Parts: sequence; C-alpha cells; structure tokens
Amino acid sequence: MVHHRIRPFNTKETYPEQNLDNDLAQAVVARGALVFVRGQIGQDLNTYESVGAGDPAAQAHQAMRNIRMLLEEAGSDMTHICRLVVYLTDIRYREDVYRTMGEYLKGVHPVSTGLVVTALARPEWVVEIEATAVIPH
Repeated sequence: MVHHRIRPFNTKETYPEQNLDNDLAQAVVARGALVFVRGQIGQDLNTYESVGAGDPAAQAHQAMRNIRMLLEEAGSDMTHICRLVVYLTDIRYREDVYRTMGEYLKGVHPVSTGLVVTALARPEWVVEIEATAVIPH
C-alpha cells in the first residue's frame, strides 16, 4: 500500500450539526516517509470534545498534543516536523499560539506559514495547526 491512513473518520459523525458526509483521516503516511497531519484544533481526538473554547493558548496546546500523538502513531515524532501551517481567527492570538507551539518545537526549526481566517469549522475554535513531518528510517 502506498498510503497509510491514521484515524480515518467521516465528517457526518464528527460534525453532526453540519450537513457533511466526507471520508477523511487525521493523518496520512505517504510512501512510508512523509506524514501529512490534518489541521488540528482544540478537540480531544479520543472523545471529540472541544477543549479551551475561545482560549487560543489552550487550543494550541491541544492541537500540538494531537499532532504529537498522530506523529507517534505514524512512526515519527515532533523532532521530524518539517512544515506547519497555522490558522488564526484573530491576529491578536498570534503571540499566545506561537509561544505555545514553541514549547513543543524547541530545536526543531520547521518552516511555518501563518494565516488569519474569518472562521474555522466550529465557532468556539480559534486556532488550527497542520503539520508535515518525515518518518526516520
């Protein structure tokens, strides 16, 4: 198999309040070397409960914990992150979010792109972080 999908889900169950029906995965391992992690938000991956509603630092912590867990499930870890994309609903959250991310990325030096967007999938979510990493061989 060329791709391995980690934690596949359907949006119908994840977002019951929205009329969606898409098959997605939390992460995809491509050709056994690259891991693409879906944008992570302030939501516990095991319970699907939102964490830190309206609190950018709390949501960033949860997003980074999710990224760490998904990378480990894929056979990688935080030290192998190459790229992050950060989505904020308010530019004023940047300092709290980036400071929080920095706690998880000391010495890693990934490339990063930050965007300010109007909204995320749920109104209580104010930050979303996606990651790309490699699997060491």
